[in-house]
Amino acid sequence: MTLPHSPGSVGASQPPSAIQVHRLEHRQEEEQREERQHSLRMGSSVRRRTFRSREEEHQFSAADYALAAALALTASSELSWEAQLRRQTSAVELEERGQKRVGFGNDYERTEIGYLSTQRLLRQRRDWKALGQWTEEKIRKAKELRELCSGRGPWFWIPLRSHAVWEHTTVLLTCTVQGSPPPQVTWYKNDVRIDPRLFPAGKYRITNNYGLLSLEIRRCTMEDSATYTVKVKNAYGQASSFAKVLVRTYLGKEAGFDSEIFKRSLFGASVEFTSVLKPIFAREKEPFSLSCFFSDDVLDAEQNIQWFQDGRALRSSGRRQILYADRQASLKVSHAHKEDEGLYSIQVSSPFGPQEQRAYVFVRGAAVEGWGTEAVTQAVVLKNKTRSLEDSGEAGVGQQWEWEGLVTKWPLTEETPPTPPASDAAAEKPGAPGSPLNVHCLNVSRDCLILTWAPPSDTRGNPITGYSIERKRLKTEHCELACFLPPCQTWKESTRRRGQAKKPQLTILPDSSTHRGWLAAAHPPGEVVSFLLYKIPFDLGSKITISMADFEETVIIPSPPTNVHASEIREAYVVLSWEEPKPRGKAPLTYALEKSVIGSGTWEAISSEHPVKSPRFALLNLEKGKSYVFRVRAMNQYGMSDPSEPSEPIALRGKTATLPPPAQVQAFRDTQTSVSLTWDPVNAGAELLGYYIYSREAGSSEWQTVNNKPIQDRRFTVPGLRTGKEYEFCVKSVSEAGVGESSAPTEPIRVKQALATPSAPYDFALLHCGKNEMIIGWKPPKRRGGGKILGYFLDQHDSEEPDWHPVNQQPVPSRVCKISNLHEGHFYEFRARAANWAGVGELSAPSSLFECKEWTMPQPGPPYDVQVTEVRATSLMLQWEPPVYTGAGPVTGYRISFQEEGAEEWKQVTPDSISDTHFRVSDLQTGKRYVFQVQAVNSAGLGQPSMPTDPVLLEDKPGAHEIQVGVDEEGQIYLAFEAPEAPDDSEFQWSKDYQGPPDPQRVQVKDEPNKSKVILKEPGLQDLGTYTVVVTDADEDISASHTLTEEELDKLKKLSHEIRNPVIKLISGWNVDILEQGEVRLWLEVEKLSPAAELHLIFNEKEIFSSPNRKINFDREKGLVEVIIQHLSEDDKGSYTAQLQDGKAKNQITLALVDDDFDQLLRKADAKRRDWKRKQGPYFQEPLQWKVTEDCQVLLTCKVTNTKKETRFQWFFQKREAPDGQYDPQTGEGLICIEELSKEDKGLYRAVVSDDRGEDDTVLDLTGEALDAIFTELGRIGALSATPLKIQGTEEGIRLFSKVKYYNVEYMKTTWFHKDKRLESGDRIRAGTTLDEIWLHVLDPKDSDKGKYTLEIAAGKEVRQLSVDLSGQAFDDALAEHQRLKALAIIEKNRAKVVRGLPDVATIMEDKTLCLTCIVSGDPAPEISWLKNDQPVTFLDRYRMDVKGAEVTITIEKVNSEDSGRYGVFVKNKYGSETGQVTISVFKHGDEPKGLNKM
Repeated sequence: MTLPHSPGSVGASQPPSAIQVHRLEHRQEEEQREERQHSLRMGSSVRRRTFRSREEEHQFSAADYALAAALALTASSELSWEAQLRRQTSAVELEERGQKRVGFGNDYERTEIGYLSTQRLLRQRRDWKALGQWTEEKIRKAKELRELCSGRGPWFWIPLRSHAVWEHTTVLLTCTVQGSPPPQVTWYKNDVRIDPRLFPAGKYRITNNYGLLSLEIRRCTMEDSATYTVKVKNAYGQASSFAKVLVRTYLGKEAGFDSEIFKRSLFGASVEFTSVLKPIFAREKEPFSLSCFFSDDVLDAEQNIQWFQDGRALRSSGRRQILYADRQASLKVSHAHKEDEGLYSIQVSSPFGPQEQRAYVFVRGAAVEGWGTEAVTQAVVLKNKTRSLEDSGEAGVGQQWEWEGLVTKWPLTEETPPTPPASDAAAEKPGAPGSPLNVHCLNVSRDCLILTWAPPSDTRGNPITGYSIERKRLKTEHCELACFLPPCQTWKESTRRRGQAKKPQLTILPDSSTHRGWLAAAHPPGEVVSFLLYKIPFDLGSKITISMADFEETVIIPSPPTNVHASEIREAYVVLSWEEPKPRGKAPLTYALEKSVIGSGTWEAISSEHPVKSPRFALLNLEKGKSYVFRVRAMNQYGMSDPSEPSEPIALRGKTATLPPPAQVQAFRDTQTSVSLTWDPVNAGAELLGYYIYSREAGSSEWQTVNNKPIQDRRFTVPGLRTGKEYEFCVKSVSEAGVGESSAPTEPIRVKQALATPSAPYDFALLHCGKNEMIIGWKPPKRRGGGKILGYFLDQHDSEEPDWHPVNQQPVPSRVCKISNLHEGHFYEFRARAANWAGVGELSAPSSLFECKEWTMPQPGPPYDVQVTEVRATSLMLQWEPPVYTGAGPVTGYRISFQEEGAEEWKQVTPDSISDTHFRVSDLQTGKRYVFQVQAVNSAGLGQPSMPTDPVLLEDKPGAHEIQVGVDEEGQIYLAFEAPEAPDDSEFQWSKDYQGPPDPQRVQVKDEPNKSKVILKEPGLQDLGTYTVVVTDADEDISASHTLTEEELDKLKKLSHEIRNPVIKLISGWNVDILEQGEVRLWLEVEKLSPAAELHLIFNEKEIFSSPNRKINFDREKGLVEVIIQHLSEDDKGSYTAQLQDGKAKNQITLALVDDDFDQLLRKADAKRRDWKRKQGPYFQEPLQWKVTEDCQVLLTCKVTNTKKETRFQWFFQKREAPDGQYDPQTGEGLICIEELSKEDKGLYRAVVSDDRGEDDTVLDLTGEALDAIFTELGRIGALSATPLKIQGTEEGIRLFSKVKYYNVEYMKTTWFHKDKRLESGDRIRAGTTLDEIWLHVLDPKDSDKGKYTLEIAAGKEVRQLSVDLSGQAFDDALAEHQRLKALAIIEKNRAKVVRGLPDVATIMEDKTLCLTCIVSGDPAPEISWLKNDQPVTFLDRYRMDVKGAEVTITIEKVNSEDSGRYGVFVKNKYGSETGQVTISVFKHGDEPKGLNKM
């Protein structure tokens, strides 16, 4: 730029004043323009004054410093040439614009302008230089301050990121680090420090450009795949960052940046569904849960998962919990209500858009006794729009209430007021209605609220007579009955004010036909009212509070209310509403209402118990059929306003009718267990609440409720149906008036999969490759669309071309296709579509890139079409097709490998190769998922693996069908398989031994809808083997197998023979019975026969018929054949054959009555006949028999019947009449009692009864076995009667004994044991028995005799053991007693006594010599003396005593009468004395002795 010329070269001068004015204006304009330009450069947020010179004082704000520091740090120290050029251009433009504005055009002016421009430029340069110097100084000081004050350890502003690169490419790892002072940098590979000097030149390049760290790795190889770490360190700390480098060999689009893994990594963690939500059928007040499983841990993707109910997002609450754990997301509801019914869905974000699973939750009602179930509202806060909650002083206002019990009642009696259920656990009762639902609180204010609800879907056959409403405060357990709503009645209930005794009234206006209740709580006057405060949120957590009173004017008397109208009109009440006056004033308002009947011309005040404070009031006592108008006045403490404008005429509405049912209800197939319904909507506007759906099986008369919550849409899918069954459906409209009539039932529809286009094929595999052709195989679609796959359309794409080209114009029926006309060395990819009757399905994803290069490898290619069938809990069947390319030689076998889902290692199923193209894999773990692949083997080795199968879950599927084996009605052996879930166009493919279809010459296949049967034409050993069946075109595996064994076939052939050659089933063969009068009955029983059945009875090869002596009966209904022979004789001997025929069924049964069988029958018949005749008179009802009592008495009893007074009864023993026999004519019982049975009682006993009608007898032979049996029974009773062993001391020793009621040596055996050792009689041990005692005598007892003694008594089969312990005190006591008795015995033995010899009486004649002799004993010898009449006898003259040893003799010679008297011999020694007495009587000659006279 050149400066202007000097002023001397300018033309004529201008007036100084004009020049001064122009200079001032021009200067002002330039200053303003410069200020605008500077403002634009510095930014819109920073304003400065005009330019100052360098000498002027500089004052900068904190914002100026910050902006300058930022510019200095980010901008280059030297301006680029573009910026300099732009600045100069701008200056020139400014200069030119300034010159153009000058209008003088003389030289002086141009000089002035040049001067001004030069001055401006110099000032501008000076100011920029001053600003730059000042900025550099500030930056320097700030940098020093930052280094001094903000020294910190290094940290990564941008960390390293992982890379996946192709082989032979270069990868650059970069990161940004900050720290003060700058840190030291070290790079590591797999924790080994990288030193570029140790590697080939140029392999690694490490740079550090002001905190930008980079590591460049050139020409990557597979060895460069590692974890690279950079560590930075300074005086304040250290940090590190790492990244992984994955080097791949390009294999097509399955790897690298084209892979799905790389695409998903761009969107962060994502998961996919691995399970399907299924419908839930819950019950009220019971928990339910929905669970969904994912392919990966959901904790990392939790923020991408969202639950919805009917399109509304769900969050965790008190009753509802949303849980995430491992690979599962769950929604749990602890306490179900009908409002919880609806369509639930879970959405997951993914790189390809949101994924969603849906399921409908049905909540069934839980009826209680007399009451329906409850519907619970949300908590409601009663407010007043003209009051603040803090000033509320009344119970129920400003508090939270939960209207818990909206309970339907059925039926009610008018005599007893209703009582709410005691608890939620009340007993269920059939017939109780379901609970209402969708309870909502509308128009909630301080005075009132409106409750609305929807009627229950199921009234269970009884009309709803009313509703009960309960309420409770939150955080309390007690529920109180707010009201009961019978139709068209008003109920009132009180609420209590806090701190006041007065009770405001709670008025409830019900209308059961409209299902609405209006609750109004009036309030006493005199309360201070404050206006509602509005809170406007702003910033973070702050609020601006504005009171409506701030906007009100100062008004003394309010204006009239406006817009008086009826907000709700019902059958029993009207809700009147109006708007507050404007202006209303700051004083609290109340309202007065007036009404007028149309045509009356008068106004009447409407009274209320409490002042009306809300702009809404319920009118209850209106008359039906009349029209009213209303007006309202406003009042405050200063006065009353004028009346408002009258409302429009208002009258009570009539009873609302229910809505008509929807039309055109149609049912369509959906899935295997669901049906889709559609219908035309009902034109009812806002009155329509929704629809209820009902279903029933075809042929049933009872409708079942499908949904308990009204459906808003006009379509619905009904789940939970039985596959293959036919159903009918109907729909009802739901409105405020109730549930309407039912629509016409739909046509019966069978539950099956709906026809839809199939999904895409997948998993393409290269089966063979030539120079210019390929053979491609793929897997069928996972969803077949409910129909048969008609074929596939294949597309190909050359990697060197941009477009895809179709391979075939007509569908390929198989899943193997040969593609020709390819270019050798090119890479191709393929995609396909499947087609069925619904159309062409989805397009598959492109396959991997396959190189068109001829296969010359010696190993075989991959097998294909690997199918998994017959999946059970621990086993499955694998089938595959052999490889198309066999290699250098034929395929000799196959190797099967498997791995658990998620694992990396493949395991061999068998160590050896398999020759067949099928194999059953067993011993797998239940509940796990497995993947299988097959490889072919030839002489060159192991070939390529097949495409792996989809993961297979090992489990026993509920309801899985198996092959049924049996015999049909025609006797044909069959194998049948039924699959109700099979698509309509599916086929049942049978095979035998997995080798293909069975031989049509040996079997016949019959197919029916959902059924198939294989019939064996001529069953034989050739038909043995494994039969399998597979249902084609099914989305899930439907297959089964059955191995037919020889044993099973034999049973089936036997059953087949029985069916083809039917035999009348024999229930009971020929039976022979003898009737009461001696008739013989021959009978047999077969199965029930038809009325056309025939009987031919053959006797000795001749057919016989009924005759007087032989009666034949044939009952076809019971299958009974009988022949009754009145009097059996020799003519009836022979064979009887019954020939039966009923249609094709036959049978023949023969009975032979010959030889001993006939003779025995004849005797029995005769005996029976005689017995019958015998019973025509008195006879023995009970024959003579014996009985042993507990007292061991033997009773012989019998009983007679059919007796009369003249009947005579006699007992005989051994043919002699037994007089001790007894007979009771009243009972007819006869009795002989034998007290003690002995051999003398052995013999023949006979009882005879007779009268004029006849005679009968009974005989009992008590000899031989009968007598032995009685003795045995006596022994048994005796053994059982044995008392416990007792111990007794005797003079000989110690005696052990037991008392018995009876003992017989022949029939009872006793054995003694001492210390479990059997005792035998000896010198010291003696054993014996008496009739009532069993004893053991231990003589001279010693200490060795102590111990346990056992007595074993055996009587027949009865054995009893008794024990006693002879030791301790028992032994001591017995021994002491023995010693005492022994001492007494010694005394008794040695005592003087008269042993024998003296008679009691002696008679003698006078003059005879009397000689009396006796034997005495005693040791020492006793002293002997005689007494006569107790006086000693003097032995003189005629008396003489002789003692010879122990013999003592007294002799009296010539006895006379005086010698008569009582004589006694008295003996005595030291042990005792004894007297032996005798009476002597002397009689005279000629007299008889007194003793003879008595005789």
